[in-house]
Amino acid sequence: MPLRLDLAAKAWPMCEPFAIARGVQSSQPTVIVTLTDEAGRRGRGEGCGVDYAGETPASMIAELEALRPQIEAGLARTDLAEVLPAGGARCALDAALWDLEARRSGESVAQMAGLPSLRPVTTAYTIGIRSLADYEATARRYARYPLLKIKVDGADPLAAVAAVRRGAPDARLIVDANQSWSVDALQAHAAALAGQGVVLLEQPVLVGAEAGLDGYASPIPLAADELINGVDDLARARGRFAVINIKLDKTGGLTAALALAAAARAQGFELMVGCMAGSSLSMAPALVLAQQCRFVDLDGPLLQSEDWPDGLRYDDGVVSPPDPAFWGGP
Repeated sequence: MPLRLDLAAKAWPMCEPFAIARGVQSSQPTVIVTLTDEAGRRGRGEGCGVDYAGETPASMIAELEALRPQIEAGLARTDLAEVLPAGGARCALDAALWDLEARRSGESVAQMAGLPSLRPVTTAYTIGIRSLADYEATARRYARYPLLKIKVDGADPLAAVAAVRRGAPDARLIVDANQSWSVDALQAHAAALAGQGVVLLEQPVLVGAEAGLDGYASPIPLAADELINGVDDLARARGRFAVINIKLDKTGGLTAALALAAAARAQGFELMVGCMAGSSLSMAPALVLAQQCRFVDLDGPLLQSEDWPDGLRYDDGVVSPPDPAFWGGP
């Protein structure tokens, strides 16, 4: 059945400048895909892209415009990997196709993915890099959240984590260094961080330096993030990382993310689902994957000052599915 493709770029403003080891952002640029069929049924998806791979809304829109005839002729979701590379464009289109399929089939996306329904899950809340005083103050504001994620760089991460622990004495903590540590620094920091109740270290070392982890038994599970884009990357993580952080923008959407999750579990990895920030329209497909993940980091809308008015519901670190009319419902 022919479709109409509509594309739009949107930048979601952040609540505050969001600082991580590789830079600071004041907004999250996205591309929004809308597919409408002849019966007026609509499917939507959003892609943030992979900024460190050079993706922008303009580049993502260009990729989609190049495929407009095929998309509007009814390109199947299962064929996307043959015509689009992994990344934000494919992620947004894949999500729109899942949404539209649900409305056409009368089944929810959860049912299409083999789930009876989507349950609420606990998500991390991320604290960006800031002064030690602000780490502690921010942690105190979110101390009721059961899981906090701390962005750090190479400049005294132990002090940053100690400040967050003072502000949130009961929260479980994830530390994300975004590749900013050497293997030596990781080995120097890990025992102290374990003593602070850190439950996960996310991508501490530079992609390409992971061989330095061979033979290292970390006292805290290590999660591979930037290292992993698809199934073929799992070999580089094996024996070095315990957890795989799957982001739909990296894999190119929910379809590929579910395949990566299945392959990772078969190889003995535990799963984490993350995000590049983004609105509830980015988080909704990822919530499907979150149902099988030990760690969930889908706090994008909490880091923004705006979101869709009828998006996901957040309550003290627990995220609940949106109304089916928003995304993924029959």
